[in-house]
Amino acid sequence: MDTFNSTLLQVAIAIGVGLLVWLVASFLIRQVVKRVLAGSQLTKRRLFRWAAPALRALDSERRAQRAKTIGSLLNSVVVVVITTIVLIYVLKAFGVDIAPLLTSVGILGVAVAFGAQQLIRDFLSGIFLTLEDQFGIGDVIELGAGEVVGTVESVGLRITRVRGEDGAIWYLRNGEILRVGNRSQGSFIPAPASPAPGQAAASGPSAAATKPDAQGQRSAE
Repeated sequence: MDTFNSTLLQVAIAIGVGLLVWLVASFLIRQVVKRVLAGSQLTKRRLFRWAAPALRALDSERRAQRAKTIGSLLNSVVVVVITTIVLIYVLKAFGVDIAPLLTSVGILGVAVAFGAQQLIRDFLSGIFLTLEDQFGIGDVIELGAGEVVGTVESVGLRITRVRGEDGAIWYLRNGEILRVGNRSQGSFIPAPASPAPGQAAASGPSAAATKPDAQGQRSAE
């Protein structure tokens, strides 16, 4: 009876500590998300208060999506880590040998990771795209060698949605984004427009006709 009570006490302590850690971590994550949503304090100063509406309109949606994505990611990681640790301590409290279990879970994890490596690659790329702020909502980006040029409408952990210049909606997997140019962040200068084929053909004969006239004038002199 005493052994059973001590086991229940250990399980209760493990679950209680896990819940306490989860509550503290969730509170900290919410504070981080609020800070990100609040943005810079620069617009709250009297000198820059006149520009606050324009800056909020340009940055609020992008900042909100980044904050929600980062908050959701951190919450998922915290829940998985805490649940795993609490489960290990509960099994140890009941006298279960967890070494074979951990080995089996490791082998299963390797098999799942190998089968879903493309999905994992998309999620990891989405995490780094979000944290590094390579592009966001409202940015005009160019992917690859000009294959897709358009405005970013949504940035998720797996999929980025871009509206092309012709109005088409592109759904791009983050793992496939190998090279991207952000025209909104840099000093983009459009390339000079090349003359239309009709204009080039029309200018050709006229240029050729002026050469004999010039030669005729020289011979007359």
